[in-house]
Amino acid sequence: MADEALFEFLHMEMVAHVHRSSAKDEKDQCISTLEALGFRVGQSLIERFTRECSRFKDELDTMKFLCKDFWSSVYKKQIDNLRTNHQGVYVLQDNKFKFLVQMSTGKQYMECAPQYLAFPCGMIRGALSNLGVNCIVTAEVSAMPACKFQIQIQRT
Repeated sequence: MADEALFEFLHMEMVAHVHRSSAKDEKDQCISTLEALGFRVGQSLIERFTRECSRFKDELDTMKFLCKDFWSSVYKKQIDNLRTNHQGVYVLQDNKFKFLVQMSTGKQYMECAPQYLAFPCGMIRGALSNLGVNCIVTAEVSAMPACKFQIQIQRT
C-alpha cells in the first residue's frame, strides 16, 4: 500500500515539476515531455513483465495482456472495459483511474486532466512499442475520475 502512495506522489510531483519548469505558453511541450518519460518507463516495464511469457498470437492478445497483467502490476487493478472495432482501434476504460481520484471532487480540475494522463499514455505507447505494436495513444476524460485511453494502431 505504501508503494502505491509513493507512485502517486511521484507522479504528481513529476507533473508539477515539468509544468513549473516550462514557460506559461508551452503547455504542449509539458505534455510531450511527460509522454516521453512515460514512453521510456513503459518500454522498461514491459520488458520485465514479459520476460517469461510466450509470444502473443495477435494484437487482441497483446491488448488483453496490457489490460490485465500490465495494468494490474502498475495500477493494482485491471482495466474496467476493453473495446475494439477490429480495425486497429482499441478503447481502454478505467472507471476509477488512480491519478484522477484525488482531484475528482469537481469539474474545476477537468482542464488539468490531460497533463496527468500524458505519462500513462506514454507508458501504454512505450509498452506496445516494445511489443512491436506501433500506435498513437490518446486519453479522454468526460467525468472524473473515469477516463478512456484510445489506442490507434499504425499499420505500415
